[in-house]
Amino acid sequence: MTGTVELPLWLVVLVLALAAIAALDRVLAPSVRWFFRRRMERAVARLNERLERPIAPFKLAQRHDMIVRLAYDPQVMQAAAEHAAEAGIPPTVALQEARGYAREIVPAFSATMYFGFAVQVARWLTRQFYKVRIGRIDPALERVDDRATVVFVMNHRSNMDYVLVTWLIADRSAISYAVGEWARVWPLSRLIRGMGAYFIRRGSRNPLYRRVLARYVQMSAAEGVAQAIFPEGGLSLDGRVGAARLGLLSYFVAGFDPEGRDILFVPVGLAYDRVLEDRLLTEAARTGVRRFRPRVTGVVAFVFRMAWRALRGNFPGFGATAAGFGAPVSLRAFLADHGAGATEALGAELMARVARAVPILPVPLVAAALEAGVADRAALEAEVRRLADALAAREAVLRLHPQGLEATVEEALLHMQRRGLVGQDLAIRPEKRALVAFYSGSVRQRLDL
Repeated sequence: MTGTVELPLWLVVLVLALAAIAALDRVLAPSVRWFFRRRMERAVARLNERLERPIAPFKLAQRHDMIVRLAYDPQVMQAAAEHAAEAGIPPTVALQEARGYAREIVPAFSATMYFGFAVQVARWLTRQFYKVRIGRIDPALERVDDRATVVFVMNHRSNMDYVLVTWLIADRSAISYAVGEWARVWPLSRLIRGMGAYFIRRGSRNPLYRRVLARYVQMSAAEGVAQAIFPEGGLSLDGRVGAARLGLLSYFVAGFDPEGRDILFVPVGLAYDRVLEDRLLTEAARTGVRRFRPRVTGVVAFVFRMAWRALRGNFPGFGATAAGFGAPVSLRAFLADHGAGATEALGAELMARVARAVPILPVPLVAAALEAGVADRAALEAEVRRLADALAAREAVLRLHPQGLEATVEEALLHMQRRGLVGQDLAIRPEKRALVAFYSGSVRQRLDL
């Protein structure tokens, strides 16, 4: 036992390296994780003191733990067993497939990334592009149940929607977005997942995937995680608020426990003087092909063009943007009034409230007036005034230039003429009619035109 054993130097180095790795894994790494975890918990506790709705513990759980909890949820396991029987595959294979879906869906929320980085970048970026105006905030929002789960239901005008709403609601809570396939690109996917968003396959027909997604949505709602959804399922192609697709809403309804935590759906209406993707959207409306992707060269050229203008002090911005918040809808009360099969009625009610919450901005208002075929500036201002009065009679929220309608017309024409939508003679350029109609859509929808 006391004899000498000779070993090659390379083997001694290898043994020492493996021993060091084992020590790091079993001794140092847990201590370091505990240290940073304690720091994060203290930071979140301080953050929750200033938030109106504290971050739910479910949102702060380790991602691995959430994946395991979702994959081994009794309803998910039952769905995996049914899928195995229907597909003729071993149950272990179906369960592994369900676990893969859980890894795909579950986010990895970081309070530091969300409040320390994302909110600050969102605030800076929005203010660089737009003048931000707040529409009407319904007084009922000040009296909501603190224990209820809040779900913001929004119209989808632009991919800037995520940026705008993130920092507008930052003093209330951290929200978890339902994000489509467009964001599943590295490294963007890591950033979005770190902000608490969960990915969804909007066109998936796989029943097992839909069951796993449904359970994640239901578990999040039951644990009080604030969420934001776009029921239209995609960007508006005509500038109007569209009908709701009932997928996500049906998950909330199906998993709702009347004796548990209530769910409050808050309608949010978003409006822009300029939608960054407007040309792509009107082209998609013309061709009927919704699956569009901007060309990389076009995006890069646009970014450099705007950056060059900003460096020269010649970047005028994109006008105004605004968000309005309507009266919330209690799911408990709604189901009590409508009974079973209320999902379709709920979707129609929510989208009607969203449409009423959309603020009216200068460019949409003037675009609607120009479509009347005005001959001169005086006629244009008269038509704008007529539309504004009609909108006010319908209790629409007008967020125009603070100096009045004349300044509103001047501001809107400046943006539209700079983009070549309308000439100096106030005639709409024939090739730009689709874009002008796109912007007037919100006004015409509010007036039932």
